[in-house]
Amino acid sequence: MVEVSRLTKYYGDFCAIQNVSFTAQRGEILGLLGPNGAGKTTTMRIITGFMPSTEGTVSVEGFDVFKESHEVRRRIGYLPENPPLYNDLTVSAYLKFVGRIKGVSRKELSSALNAVLERCSLTEVADRLVGRLSKGYRQRVGLAQALIHSPAVLILDEPTLGLDPRQIIEIRNLIRELSGDRTVILSTHILPEVSQLCNKVVIINEGRVVVEKNLEELTQGVTLEEVFLRYIAKEGEEEKGGEEILLL
Repeated sequence: MVEVSRLTKYYGDFCAIQNVSFTAQRGEILGLLGPNGAGKTTTMRIITGFMPSTEGTVSVEGFDVFKESHEVRRRIGYLPENPPLYNDLTVSAYLKFVGRIKGVSRKELSSALNAVLERCSLTEVADRLVGRLSKGYRQRVGLAQALIHSPAVLILDEPTLGLDPRQIIEIRNLIRELSGDRTVILSTHILPEVSQLCNKVVIINEGRVVVEKNLEELTQGVTLEEVFLRYIAKEGEEEKGGEEILLL
């Protein structure tokens, strides 16, 4: 389970996110949706402990991200938009390296490696250099490194970005299989991705959460695209109205 409460992040004088709050339950796939620059990646980086917030709290499986970061990192698997791959290593060597960094014991490393190679359909390329793999396979390696230590929470930032249609379907199916008893937070601006994968939706716009609802409830009688555009437009109109009042 992930609990995000009133997260605010400033870069100098620029406020990237403001009072962002939402929860993601175990077994749930939450879609963090918003236009480019809305604050999705900043939010995910704070949840994973990659960067601190200016204000607010994050709890992962009951542990505070800022006070108990080591415990949180043990429980999170993170796939950033650009996976941190070492091109000069083979797939197996890279995943073993990541496994050791993430605390997988020597006794368990071999079985953990075999498990993620099979689950991510990487067995046939295990001995190939990462730098010589296709985009689709590299994305699978990125998922494998996020899974090598069997985390309870998966944080995925644009997991299908740049993939062809066949690869997109494969990665979506894999994410669906991986959810199970895990908590998955999926950041994307691709609306069909959310419709096909997620149970719950959080829409963030200009650094603020504008809606948090179950997908089924949110899309009763309308498409997700219509919902998304309505909330984004509504926020824009409210800001415009506020500016007009100030001018008066």
